[in-house]
Amino acid sequence: MIIKQPMYYPPNRSDRMLHIYLPDGYEHSEERYPVMYFFDGHNLFSDEDATYGVSWGLKDFLDHWEKKIIIVGMECSHTGNERLSEYCPYNRHFFGKTIDGKGKETFAWIVNEIKPMIDQNFRTWSHREATAIGGSSMGGIMSTYGVIRYNDVFSKAACVSTGMYWNLSQFRQDLNAVSLHPDTRVFMSWGEIESGKAAYGGNPEYDTREARSTRRFELELQQKGARTYLYFQREGRHCEADWAKQVPVFMDWLWLQP
Repeated sequence: MIIKQPMYYPPNRSDRMLHIYLPDGYEHSEERYPVMYFFDGHNLFSDEDATYGVSWGLKDFLDHWEKKIIIVGMECSHTGNERLSEYCPYNRHFFGKTIDGKGKETFAWIVNEIKPMIDQNFRTWSHREATAIGGSSMGGIMSTYGVIRYNDVFSKAACVSTGMYWNLSQFRQDLNAVSLHPDTRVFMSWGEIESGKAAYGGNPEYDTREARSTRRFELELQQKGARTYLYFQREGRHCEADWAKQVPVFMDWLWLQP
């Protein structure tokens, strides 16, 4: 079951749609469920809702997955550069334009308004061990930031096609400022095509700027005690169709592996 529910987003004084997945049998049980929050919620479940006509197919996956879970997909703005702003915790330059990052305000909204509403209105397990965050591209940036800065809320993160090379220094500063719980899990991925050519004809799994930056940050996360999983997608592009192929990989590792 997918429920669509608008939620007021204070930084831009407008609503953002929540796409909430409830597992089969939810209405007929008293069971409680873990929750995973995703950015770009419109791209998760339905091709009709997806920006480019192809979704992650997450509902079809979850309907046949062995673990029952609630998903909260948070839709972004579709106006101008607002998505870049609300999904970036830093002030950055994108496409020749300066972006006033509102990502920190977005996370305050998630933690202080969306999560309490979800926990109040749905049968959830609200503790951090049962709470995760995930997203791709700008959503991957936000998920990386969130599992670091809000590690007392999120124990797991799926950080897909984050663009680690462009954000490594900011992530490093955030990581150096905190302590991580030892059960923290961080999945990080990048695609072969989206990452550019490897230097001197080398192996793109190791020799692109993105590969080197992601592997470097993995070591720093591990030094903080986190568990990590790196996924290099052969012929992977920066698009929903390829990110959908990663869903079983990160969901199984985040939630099912001991």
